[in-house]
Amino acid sequence: MFAVIKTGGKQYKVQSGDMLRVERLAADAGETVQFNEVLMLGGDSPKLGAPLIAGAGVQAEVVDQIKGEKVIHFVKRRRKHSSKRTKGHRQKLTLVKIGEILSSGADKSDVKAAIGTGSVSAAAVTAMEERYALNKTDQAEMAKRVKNNQAEEKSAKPAKAKKAKAAPAAEGADDLSKISGVGPVIVGKLNGEGITTFAQIAAWTDADVEAIEEKLSFKGRVGREDWIAQAKELAKG
Repeated sequence: MFAVIKTGGKQYKVQSGDMLRVERLAADAGETVQFNEVLMLGGDSPKLGAPLIAGAGVQAEVVDQIKGEKVIHFVKRRRKHSSKRTKGHRQKLTLVKIGEILSSGADKSDVKAAIGTGSVSAAAVTAMEERYALNKTDQAEMAKRVKNNQAEEKSAKPAKAKKAKAAPAAEGADDLSKISGVGPVIVGKLNGEGITTFAQIAAWTDADVEAIEEKLSFKGRVGREDWIAQAKELAKG
């Protein structure tokens, strides 16, 4: 079911759930208003007003008070005047979400009528705009507080620990990390077993290799990366 309504000197075709921008209404965000100027109802039982349909109405929720796109008004005077003027304008609008469409009984409902700001007193319009400005200020303050809280939480997180560097080699020890496939962690494990020189690795027997791989969980790494041959070359200097 759809309806054709009139508001702000314009006509709109609406259905339940539609989001609509209309000329500014004298209502606050969150309020429910009712458009009583219904020109037509469509659907299974269409009705055409003459010009309005008695008792029909369209209810809507006011989502926000907004402004339209900026319109540029440019005037250039010709001939002797040779002047120009540029003015910008943003129309004040109200964003509404269409709710229930009533084919009858709308005149008996207690819902506030959708009235444009031009039909109410200047004091009422000023009060509404003050509330609107205050709501926008509150929203900005809330967004600022949320941003600050996030920044504080981020700064409160412990700094990521830097990766520990390998301890310096003991006096007389070789730099075992020169062997391909041997990193600082493996160097530390080998030093923990008393292996600190290339000569010690070069002298390993098959039994030594099997024992060290079993103890340090190297799983065939010594033979696969040929540590013994590398150590013999490095030991020569």
